[in-house]
Amino acid sequence: MSNGQRIGARVLRRKPIDQLTHPGSELKRTMGVGHLTMISIGATLGTGIFVVLGEAVPQAGPAIVLSFVLAGITALFSALSYAELAGLIPASGSSYSYTYATLGEIVAWVCGWCLVLEYGVSVAAVAVGWGQYVNELLHLVTGLRIPEALSQAPGAGGIVNVPAVLVVVIAMLVLLGGAKGSARTNTVLVWVKVGALLMFCAVAFTAFKAGNFAPLFPLGLAGMSAGAATLFFSYIGFDAASTAGEEAKNPQRDLPRAIIISLVVVTALYCAVALAAVGAMPWQTFEGTEAALARVLTDNTGSTIWPILLSIGAVVAITSVVLTVLYGQTRILYAMSRDGLVPSIFSKLTPNGVPFVNTVVVGLFIAVLAALVPLGALADATSIGTLFAFALVNVAVIILRRTEPDRERSFRVPFSPVTPLLGLAFCVYMMFSLGLDTWIAFLGWMVLGFVIYFGYSVRKARLGVQASD
Repeated sequence: MSNGQRIGARVLRRKPIDQLTHPGSELKRTMGVGHLTMISIGATLGTGIFVVLGEAVPQAGPAIVLSFVLAGITALFSALSYAELAGLIPASGSSYSYTYATLGEIVAWVCGWCLVLEYGVSVAAVAVGWGQYVNELLHLVTGLRIPEALSQAPGAGGIVNVPAVLVVVIAMLVLLGGAKGSARTNTVLVWVKVGALLMFCAVAFTAFKAGNFAPLFPLGLAGMSAGAATLFFSYIGFDAASTAGEEAKNPQRDLPRAIIISLVVVTALYCAVALAAVGAMPWQTFEGTEAALARVLTDNTGSTIWPILLSIGAVVAITSVVLTVLYGQTRILYAMSRDGLVPSIFSKLTPNGVPFVNTVVVGLFIAVLAALVPLGALADATSIGTLFAFALVNVAVIILRRTEPDRERSFRVPFSPVTPLLGLAFCVYMMFSLGLDTWIAFLGWMVLGFVIYFGYSVRKARLGVQASD
């Protein structure tokens, strides 16, 4: 066998599903369908509606409601594929593990590398949004604001974003206490933020003006698509739930249920809030608005009570997103480390089942990212990584239906392969709705990933070590 053939065999090797499920995993099975659903909602319902709405409305205009629908439909197709694979392969690695079983090691590495981008940048983006609402809350209560030098990244006119660093460090410390305690904390936070959004809708609809939706497409269909692509970063929650595959009590039954329930709940809330927000405030005034929903209430009620209550809810809401998405990031790296693709230190567990070094390293790295990079760039980078990973999951469903048709599935994607193919097409379409700068950053990240893979991972992968024994 030539060197080229040997390298080709290495990078295309697939990991058997029975090895991916890890029945003897050291992670503790403590989560039921309620906890898993709350993780999914907790990771999804946050900055996408509280903060990034202000970034996306100027792109789409009043059609922002349809942007949420488009993003939700795209997410639904992929969520169905996730639900089938989460029940079939209840592993911590989420789509990384799914592609390892279907498309080969190099594609799994690419997917995992995208997930590192998706999760890490998403936590940083969410943390930046948290800082905006903390500043807004401080201003509403005291009339003061955190100085811009200490509340904005260098690219946004500041020096360092201290509030963003603070929330990441808090979430890191909570995760170090163990998954079960983190899940309970997250459940409380989710109920608070759902209540805050329902309160916003109730107040904003009293100021609803139908004329704010005319014309519906001032920036064309391309604007609606661009808005959907920016907003798509808000839909990574069900991926976060699937990373809990080895900590779920009954993953085959509960993971598919949690994924579908959470997506339906979140999409309905997103559309209702977007409709209320644009109905209460002309879309042109969202440009450059931080803490957009609080601004809507301030402008339409003339009172500080409602904006204060909403800002408190937003601070709580975004905290839960930081917590759950940071959790998902550590579990992705845990799975990749266990497979030998990244150093083994990332899969070392404490006696209470916490990947300590993994959590600390990831938390500190993301804190630095949140301190120094503006929100808009972070949101788009998250969206492209998310869409790419979701596209691969749709492909994985089609392949596994052909290669392992008789394996028991607790949930099956309806109308396969049409549904997964539609999911793939929607993901690709929205990827190409993102800007050139985002694509350049994404391709640069991929180049770095391939350097690491061929310089380290391809030789250290445990699947390769086992094959040579």
